[in-house]
Amino acid sequence: MSDRPAQPRSRPAAPEETYAPVGRASLLGLLQQPRYRHLRVRALIAAGAGLLVGIPLWSWRLGLVAAIIAAIADTVYRARTVSSVPPWRRASAAERRTEAQLRKLERNGYLTLHARAIPNSDAQIDHLVVGPTGVYAVDSEKWDKRLPVRVQSHRKLFHGPFNQKPRLDEARWEASQAGELITKALGREITVVPSLAIYGPAIPWKILNIREVDVFDGSRVRKWITNRERSLTGEEVEDIYAVAEQVLPARYPE
Repeated sequence: MSDRPAQPRSRPAAPEETYAPVGRASLLGLLQQPRYRHLRVRALIAAGAGLLVGIPLWSWRLGLVAAIIAAIADTVYRARTVSSVPPWRRASAAERRTEAQLRKLERNGYLTLHARAIPNSDAQIDHLVVGPTGVYAVDSEKWDKRLPVRVQSHRKLFHGPFNQKPRLDEARWEASQAGELITKALGREITVVPSLAIYGPAIPWKILNIREVDVFDGSRVRKWITNRERSLTGEEVEDIYAVAEQVLPARYPE
């Protein structure tokens, strides 16, 4: 027998609610959410355009047309300028500039991998380039243009008062790790040349090797790669590229 007390038959207990009541969503409530901020802005732009045109011309039809045109223009503008990619997956401005330059090398037999991770670490090679002249790791940096870039004894790189030794060591380590991984998988020794492409401040030299890392103005990245002797055949380039793609996983896989 159950220990639960019997319920009176004349007044059965009402069933318990297992779901929270669903409130009716209002348009105003939705627009107040942060993710719909662009819709609020678009509505204000449309309303402003409608008033600016409709009131002086005493025509609500022309005001409505102006509002619609303004809303469409804002939609097109946002579609062209606002990325749907999450911020943590977007390439930096410096990386995009380097990528645009490297894309022009494709017709000359160069292949590039972007944002490749070093396994078992947080390090990343911004651009790994494989081509007729060799294999290169390019890290793109956007520095404050107000601070000067200088070198001491060809061993120390400064951006203003800040010593960039950790950044140079990181670039050199990333390239060496990539070289070791590709060498092991390919079965032949592959050297990856490290570099730092800097955007922003003026660089008072063309190309300078500092702590075994080539440092130069970002606009010189293509010349830095192509102004070398050819050392790889087309078949070797494709083989190295295929191996690199496997041993250096994409930082942000789809």
